[in-house]
Amino acid sequence: MPTPDPEPEPAWIDAFAQAHARVLARIEDASERVGRDPSSVTLVAVSKTVGAGRLRAAVAAGITLLGENRVQEAVLKAPEVPGATWQLVGPLQSNKARRALETFASIQSVDSVELAQRLDRLWSEMGTGRRYPVLVQVNVDLDPAKHGFLPVAVAPALPLLADLAHLDVQGLMTVGRFTSDPVLSRETFRELRAQSEGLRATWPALGPALSMGMTDDFELAIEEGATIVRVGRALFGERPAAGW
Repeated sequence: MPTPDPEPEPAWIDAFAQAHARVLARIEDASERVGRDPSSVTLVAVSKTVGAGRLRAAVAAGITLLGENRVQEAVLKAPEVPGATWQLVGPLQSNKARRALETFASIQSVDSVELAQRLDRLWSEMGTGRRYPVLVQVNVDLDPAKHGFLPVAVAPALPLLADLAHLDVQGLMTVGRFTSDPVLSRETFRELRAQSEGLRATWPALGPALSMGMTDDFELAIEEGATIVRVGRALFGERPAAGW
């Protein structure tokens, strides 16, 4: 018989519960500053390089919605972390699309019509009878190091995305600027919100979700309309050289 997974360390559970409470308090404060309901903001805990043992402790502490950057890493960890729901927040190669659909409850990083069409076809073949939730990633800052549709390419792509009967395009996602200047961070988040509002005026099938903001800037993102924030370091600490 296989050896059962060890119970999470109580000290880990307590540490994650405290970190979770601190992040939720920051979400609440940021929401209240702009008159928003904190419950309108979903927290995705980005768990890249965090090992399954620590993630079991995080789940026991109430951190159950996890975001991974790489399909391969999530495929290995997901069976070892019962009670978690997984979202893909990093780039997806088309040859890993089926595995991604099998592993993740949603994909935040659809960055081309071709990828969306492949996901739609594969999801149809899997015969679930429901639409699969995705977000469209937008490279707001035109950063060549980032993935995503260029802002000018989103509107022409929407008619093609809207024709995909098996995908539920719930909104937009972006990766913010790597900057300590809050003015620049706000510009990115405002531009994504403005693009969402403009696109939805023409294509109401596009959902209102806005995934933007990470540990260093998620409060600014909330003030600018984020409905999903992707927080890793504030929950799990600095990443070790290898997951544990």
